[in-house]
Amino acid sequence: PVRTAVQRTSNFLFKFLVIGSAGTGKSCLLHQFIENKFKQDSNHTIGVEFGSRVVNVGGKTVKLQIWDTAGQERFRSVTRSYYRGAAGALLVYDITSRETYNALTNWLTDARTLASPNIVIILCGNKKDLDADREVTFLEASRFAQENELMFLETSALTGENVEEGFLKCARTILNKIDSGELDPERMGSGIQYGDASLRQLRQPRGTTTQNKQQCNC
Repeated sequence: PVRTAVQRTSNFLFKFLVIGSAGTGKSCLLHQFIENKFKQDSNHTIGVEFGSRVVNVGGKTVKLQIWDTAGQERFRSVTRSYYRGAAGALLVYDITSRETYNALTNWLTDARTLASPNIVIILCGNKKDLDADREVTFLEASRFAQENELMFLETSALTGENVEEGFLKCARTILNKIDSGELDPERMGSGIQYGDASLRQLRQPRGTTTQNKQQCNC
């Protein structure tokens, strides 16, 4: 049985995406973040999977609603419909696969065009534990992130290294942008909702489902 996230009143609710090519470990990253363990026997995602977790960021509680999208081209039209109204995203490539790194520009364009130009994105070079098979250097990816105004981390869904930090870093940046007035939670499609009635009379959806597979009849 899937463990349900602890329910608490949260100050904010953020919609997150996990995007990138097939086989980069997107579902494993989500599973590690929600369940705190590695997902064995992970198959390619069909359509979209969903997970949520409440985290504490800078003294505020934030509920992250995370949509894990299929990386295969045949599901691209389905997954694109989930981009709308996302506040943050993990853009994932596999450090042992040059091909997944080369595809990053396309994923980035999709995110900024379909979600929002203001979407906060962190680039995650996953499979850090397979350093001996590395095809993309840290420096090269770091430069790509800098040129495209992305945050950057290398992660390992297997060991859990930097997985939580990736999600929290993204959430922290969104909070900072709300505080500075750069992001307006009231704006339609911001991907942000007030979860606390004392902040706004806008309640987060009820329900504690942490994983809900959505199949696609393609």
